[in-house]
Amino acid sequence: MGLKPDHWIRKMAREHRMIEPFVDHQVRRGVISYGLSSYGYDIRVADEFKIFTNVFSAVVDPKNFDPKSMVDFKGDVCVIPPNSFALARTVEYFRIPRGVLTLCVGKCLTGDTRVVDAESGAYL
Repeated sequence: MGLKPDHWIRKMAREHRMIEPFVDHQVRRGVISYGLSSYGYDIRVADEFKIFTNVFSAVVDPKNFDPKSMVDFKGDVCVIPPNSFALARTVEYFRIPRGVLTLCVGKCLTGDTRVVDAESGAYL
């Protein structure tokens, strides 16, 4: 199975509600782009975040994560403190068919923004 082009993504979104809400074109003016592109879909981050805090000096165990280590935040801008990270949700909801693999890649378009790949620790 190869890459899925825009017409396949558009058809699946319209006929099978694969992406909701679905924007069938790229929106670029005044914002970081989102919507359908030639071989992908640029998603948007919602205004709800969970920000890691180590105020309680908790040991971070991914198999037994302490909910007190996260602070809920709602806002248009999320400032992530040093030695921390934030989790975000998307505006869009996805219903990905079985047999289809998706890939989510962070994008950074301004010099004052740094996004770190959680797997490698590299700046994107």
